[in-house]
Amino acid sequence: MTAEELRAQVAAFLAAHDPAELSALDFLRARFDAGLAWVHFPEGLGGQGAPRALQGEVEAAFAAAGAPDNNPRRILIGLGMAAPTILAFGTEEQKKRYLRPLWTGEEVWCQLFSEPGAGSDLAALATRAVRDGDDWVVTGQKVWTSSAHLAQWAILVTRTDPDVPKHQGMTYFLCDMTAPGVEVRPLRQITGEAEFNEVFLTEVRIPDAQRIGEVGEGWKVAQTTLMNERVAIGGTAMPREGGMIGLVAKTWRDRPELRTPELRDRLVQHWVEAESLRLAGERQRQQLAVGAPGPEGSAMKVAFAELNQELSGLELELLGEEGLRYEDWTMRRPEQVDFFGRDAGYRYLRAKGNSIEGGTSEVLRNIISERVLGLPSEPRVDKDVAWKDLPR
Repeated sequence: MTAEELRAQVAAFLAAHDPAELSALDFLRARFDAGLAWVHFPEGLGGQGAPRALQGEVEAAFAAAGAPDNNPRRILIGLGMAAPTILAFGTEEQKKRYLRPLWTGEEVWCQLFSEPGAGSDLAALATRAVRDGDDWVVTGQKVWTSSAHLAQWAILVTRTDPDVPKHQGMTYFLCDMTAPGVEVRPLRQITGEAEFNEVFLTEVRIPDAQRIGEVGEGWKVAQTTLMNERVAIGGTAMPREGGMIGLVAKTWRDRPELRTPELRDRLVQHWVEAESLRLAGERQRQQLAVGAPGPEGSAMKVAFAELNQELSGLELELLGEEGLRYEDWTMRRPEQVDFFGRDAGYRYLRAKGNSIEGGTSEVLRNIISERVLGLPSEPRVDKDVAWKDLPR
């Protein structure tokens, strides 16, 4: 499959499916069925088994035609985390059931991993799943859950065997967020909004048909999710001066009265860092085009979080007294994070979450040191101890 062949397919598809005459949903469904959704996925699942690198050609051709997209920012968890996990470990029935409405945006997904009692140690989770015939009965609490208030489905990791070491007794499920026993509560943030949530699971019945991977292999399946999550957060394609650096640079250019030599030095340093990060992301995407995401995505995510926080702080300093204003503390439950449609105060506060969400920077540095740099791992005294015997 070549770029020219794919562009010809897009042209033929557009000739037969005029986006001006079809609803956005009908157009997206037809695009998926034509194998023009994610072209590197298998035939029948929205793709054609083509090289991942050709996805950009398809997106550019549809964008040039003014065709509707699937609002990827709104369904990022489904696209970037649930879909590659289901593709890698799901049954054929699961792939056919979940991937199409996930890609079209008909079903929003969230991620039930983090727990208040486990901190950054996912393998210490305590949410319990007990087998009952053809179902599993799940009880526990999850936290820091983006979009749970919008989601129809969740990727869920549970404890199914407390008698083995913590990494061995986990199992991965797809959880219906509308099922009895699922309660979503807003988790109000420093911004005043509640895009994150607490999720309480009280004797939620999940059919075994919604299990992903084998019983006890939840840690293995979750690693696929986490590697893709970090790429999704830290490896998004950006033009030069895209993202936060573009906002700060525009203020610098438009407001010469705010400039000082010290602020100029810091802005230039961050501009170089942003450009280096952009180029590193491009290299990572080229590597991803010929293989699965690896631990290198953790480095991109750490760098993204730190740079966002530094730039949002610099923007406040540049604005001086203006930066102390905050437009609105109204409690909202937004559909997506919008760094660019809000003021500098919002960006400064919201960026604090970048080093927590998607894996804390501290945990990611451990991954980088051990899996990328090959440094000795930290001593882990709980590695061979049954989960039920661990102090909590």
